[in-house]
Amino acid sequence: MAKVSIKPIGDRVLVQHIEEKEQVRGGIIIPDSAKEKPQEATVIALGTGKKDEQGKNVPFEVKVGDKVLISKYGGTEVKIDDQKFTIVREDDILGVVA
Repeated sequence: MAKVSIKPIGDRVLVQHIEEKEQVRGGIIIPDSAKEKPQEATVIALGTGKKDEQGKNVPFEVKVGDKVLISKYGGTEVKIDDQKFTIVREDDILGVVA
């Protein structure tokens, strides 16, 4: 798992996409610019969490190391130390891969 020097804030989660193995069918190579980003990712770091109406922290439903499915268009991509990550809100996480 990647070790990074960034800590998300609030209900944000830092994830790293799990790259799918490239499969070429019929000899056609799809350029990187035409590929959709993978929706499966590994949780790298958690923010401080969101607060409820009483101001108490609501615990995250995911933990560091979980493999998750994230919304296709959610999050902000960042590059840290030549590695690509995405910062998403916890609400953009669709589920944990068992």
